[in-house]
Amino acid sequence: MFTIRKPSASNKTIRMPDTLIEKLEKLAAQHDISFNQLVVQCCEYAIDHLDKDEQEHICND
Repeated sequence: MFTIRKPSASNKTIRMPDTLIEKLEKLAAQHDISFNQLVVQCCEYAIDHLDKDEQEHICND
């Protein structure tokens, strides 16, 4: 049976250096994705590539 799912998401305000924001905005535009999508992908990549001990600590919390 077909089930429609809505991914859960929350809003969070973060502060970043202006230079980092500029780089991310340019990169997002070059790849035709939203700034938010790029930031999420960057964060997921960083977590997925942490040292194994650090990653286990995050996943077990």
